[in-house]
This record gives sequence, structure tokens and C-alpha cells, in this order.
Amino acid sequence: MNGNLFNRIEEKTKVSKDTIISLARKLQDGDYKNENTLRDIIHELSFITGREVSEEKENKIIDMIIQDKVPKDIEKYVWDKQTKRLANIASLL
Repeated sequence: MNGNLFNRIEEKTKVSKDTIISLARKLQDGDYKNENTLRDIIHELSFITGREVSEEKENKIIDMIIQDKVPKDIEKYVWDKQTKRLANIASLL
């Protein structure tokens, strides 16, 4: 199942499993309630996926994460908390 999820994500985003795991580790090791950490992750995701994120949208994403207002419906597709955070952030881009 884990491989299947990574395959679906890679097909849709063109982001490799290794990149996803690397970003998840950054989230795990970092403080995902820290605005600077979140900005770094958003910029990295934006670059990797080739999707531009406006300053307004970036601020909205950060506010949603810090205030725990990230949609929870993606949880059924994710199996651990470090990847859940990454998937939730990526879903907002």
C-alpha cells in the first residue's frame, strides 16, 4: 500500500518518493508550528512541483497550519504523522 500511495503522488506531482521522504524528515525534525520552517517547506514544495504560490496563499497556508485548521480528510491516505503533515501542506498548494 505504501508504495502505491507514493506511486500515485509521484504520478500526479512528479515528485519522487525520496524527495517526499526527505521533506517529511525536515518536517519531523523541524517545528512545523514555526513560520520560518513552514515558509522554507512551502518554497521547496513550490519549486519541486513547479507550482507558484502567491504571498497571500503562502500566508493563508501558514495560518491554517499554525491554527490547526488543515483539512483532515487526507488522513485516510496517509499512514504516519510525518508524512501526514507533508501531504496536508502539499494539498494546500
